[in-house]
Amino acid sequence: MRLLVANANTTEAITQLCAEAARAAAAPGTRIIPATPRFGPEVIATRAENVVAGHALLSLLAEHAGQVEACLLAVSHDTALEAARQIMPCPVVGMTEAACFAACLVGARFGLVTFGGVETYRERIAQHGLAGRCAALVGVDATPQEAVRDPEGVARKVQAGIARALAEGADAVVMGGAALAGMAPRLQGEAAVPLLDGIAAGVKLCEMLVALNLPRPRAGSLAPPQGRASLGLDPALAALLKGGTP
Repeated sequence: MRLLVANANTTEAITQLCAEAARAAAAPGTRIIPATPRFGPEVIATRAENVVAGHALLSLLAEHAGQVEACLLAVSHDTALEAARQIMPCPVVGMTEAACFAACLVGARFGLVTFGGVETYRERIAQHGLAGRCAALVGVDATPQEAVRDPEGVARKVQAGIARALAEGADAVVMGGAALAGMAPRLQGEAAVPLLDGIAAGVKLCEMLVALNLPRPRAGSLAPPQGRASLGLDPALAALLKGGTP
């Protein structure tokens, strides 16, 4: 199967981190196709940037519609997840969504460690219906750019964040950040509970959904758009809104 690993920001180094983590998790026969938007924020850190990144991400996905069997959103905010599911003709999985649901399978309650503020993660976890299973949200004093530039230094900060999540009652910890892709296996030996990498969990969920071969919904809120007019959008995205193919 062809699995699109789609970053939502324009930092190519983060795309490559996610691609490496995806390849490490992929089953034989799964081909990882990394992709970076051609416009948008360098790194998503605000609500406004997340909305802009959603447009960029949908345009990126539309370019690959019909050419891949599944899409993994390599963005820890699960940016534009529901919209992506509505327009794409294949399964779409968000990396944090995947890690949080996987964490619920190995622990009663989970924690999430990320960069900086945690409020948007609190909201997203609630949207996934998992607020009652979340024991801790921990923001460490680091940035995605630092994680790329100084992974060992950031790893030490993340370890401290993991310890705090455990102290607050987490039975498993989600690594909440695309720039943390691939770090969980390196830190697992020092951690007393399972660490969940969103890219690894997302790859496995994508493979499962492709194997199940479920049909697209023809009714409900995620039914594909039909006949929607637009102005100024990329042709591939405009075509999907009309209900056609790019």
